[in-house]
Amino acid sequence: MAWFTLLLAGLLEIGWAIGFKYTDGFTRFWPSVATLSSMLVSLLLLASALRSLPLGTAYAIWTGIGAVGTVTLGIILFGEPASLGRLICVGMIVAGIAGLKLLT
Repeated sequence: MAWFTLLLAGLLEIGWAIGFKYTDGFTRFWPSVATLSSMLVSLLLLASALRSLPLGTAYAIWTGIGAVGTVTLGIILFGEPASLGRLICVGMIVAGIAGLKLLT
């Protein structure tokens, strides 16, 4: 259950990272509310997962999910570059996440 909680926390991290783009510097009310809510729930879920998962592993996986998801959505939603080098780096993050999960 802790791994599922951590996955949800990571997905919400993607939500708030992408949400920053839509808040326009926190000048737009509803996008700001959604972003701050996503932040709060993401942190609460991370804290819950840390009750039974190692801190270093859980934090690295949480940030890794957020980083990979944010890069992916940046490419899809905002037309950010999908160069071979960027994709290789994202692949290395995914490999690191998988390695941490397998070794924990």
